[in-house]
Amino acid sequence: MPLWTIHHTPGLFSDAEKHELASRVADHYEAVGLPRFYAVTVFQEARREDFYVGGEPAEAGIRVVIDHIARHSTGPDSRRRTAQWISSMLRPHLEKRPGVHWEFHADESSEELWMINGLVPPPGGSAEEKAWAKDNAASPY
Repeated sequence: MPLWTIHHTPGLFSDAEKHELASRVADHYEAVGLPRFYAVTVFQEARREDFYVGGEPAEAGIRVVIDHIARHSTGPDSRRRTAQWISSMLRPHLEKRPGVHWEFHADESSEELWMINGLVPPPGGSAEEKAWAKDNAASPY
C-alpha cells in the first residue's frame, strides 16, 4: 500500500488536478503489479498560517509524505530510482506553480503492521495478490 499524503497551502490544486494526480499515482503502482486499490492519495489543505518553511509561513507550499508498505527498495540504487520516478510524477503538477516550495519523502513501513478491511494482504506477487489486483478489491484467501 502506498499512501500519498499531500499537504498544501490553499488554492494550489483544483478538484480535477487532484483527481488527475491521484489517478497517475494509482496508474504507476498498478503498472508495477500492485492492486490499484492499494494506492491511496489524501490531499490535506493547510492554511498559510499553519504551513511553515524555515520557520516562516509559506505563501505557497507543498509537502508530500509517502508511505510504502507493500514493496520495499532493495538498496541505494533502487531508492534513487524510486525518488526519481516520484519526482517525475510530481514535477508536471508542481513546477507550473511559480514560487511554490515543494518537497517529498518516502518511508518504507513494515508490511506486518498492515491490514485492509481486517485482512492481511497476500504476499507480493502471489496468485492471491494477483486475484486482488484483478478484482480491484480485498477478499479472504
